[in-house]
Amino acid sequence: MKKWLMMKIDQQYKTPKGLVGIYFGEKMALQHKIETMWTLKLLDLKENDLALELGCGAGYAIKKAICDSAVQKVVGLDLSKTALISARNRNRSNIKSGRAEFVQGNVVNLPFQDNMFSKVFSIQSIYFWDTLQETVMEIYRVLKEKGSIVITLSDGKDGNSWTGIQAMLSEELIPIMKCIGFLNIEMKQGPSSRGYHTVVVMGDK
Repeated sequence: MKKWLMMKIDQQYKTPKGLVGIYFGEKMALQHKIETMWTLKLLDLKENDLALELGCGAGYAIKKAICDSAVQKVVGLDLSKTALISARNRNRSNIKSGRAEFVQGNVVNLPFQDNMFSKVFSIQSIYFWDTLQETVMEIYRVLKEKGSIVITLSDGKDGNSWTGIQAMLSEELIPIMKCIGFLNIEMKQGPSSRGYHTVVVMGDK
């Protein structure tokens, strides 16, 4: 019973559904405020930027990005219809003004043109990507020349490192990014959020 419940909870974090999914979407928006603010600071969005958030959830980061910068437009992509309902409700005025857009889709097959975005970012969603190789290739494809990517995640909690996540970063994600052609790749340590250790992996096309 406990294992079944944990599987159900994990599924709601990955793809929120129904009324329970709305709750989980709002819960994640609240939980991730610290790393969201840090990520947006690193993105340094400008007036001519067209940005894409992968796994936008309930749309909190996009609303904050538009509120705190002169960014041209931010597009949010998520697999969950439920999450996108919350994101669109949260960003009604930004959608109306043309500064926000929300699209349902999978990161392994991004429904966007080549060389479209100047910035791509992801906050605490990399754990749910089905394949790193295909997703990173897609990110590279939709990025403009000299565009940049910021991937935010946690690699430990309360002083304990998550060796599996750290190995994924050093042995999979970063080598894949280098192989595909990303430049200036670096990993930075960020603020602690609810005891979780926050890191980002950044790179340029």
